[in-house]
Amino acid sequence: MQFIPVKQLAASLVLCAFASVAWAQYVWTDEKGAKQFSDMPPPASVPKNRILKQPGGAFAAPVTATASASAAPANADDAAPKTPLSTAEKNADFMKRRTEQAEKDKKAASEAQAARDKAQNCDKARKYQSALASGQRMASTDSNGERVFLEDEQRSREMRETNRILADCK
Repeated sequence: MQFIPVKQLAASLVLCAFASVAWAQYVWTDEKGAKQFSDMPPPASVPKNRILKQPGGAFAAPVTATASASAAPANADDAAPKTPLSTAEKNADFMKRRTEQAEKDKKAASEAQAARDKAQNCDKARKYQSALASGQRMASTDSNGERVFLEDEQRSREMRETNRILADCK
């Protein structure tokens, strides 16, 4: 007859102890109908009828009067257990989220384009202001297509207009 070494016996006892701890688990269904597994008790908001498994009486969390009063639903609609969403409801919810996201993306793209346009216009206004301030001769074309040089009065008007535009660029 062979004897089991003491070390192997001790190791097997320790493993059995860990295995018994694994049995001390809670299983319940959440609001969406999905099973939740935990070694901690479920939240106080989970009704007793949705707790599928809990450890023996020594590990069960006692329910106090204050905890049950605070966990009571605010209205009768919350008291009814919610059924899982059907495929059509999930699809409708998905489509709603998708259109909302598309609208957000479109809005973000238009805002980004407006910001790029504003930066480009500000850059052009700065260059025009620099050219006006340099004192060099500036010309424009009139309604007949002829080239007309800016006079001092027109130059000062253009400077004021360019400064007003650049005030929004800061």
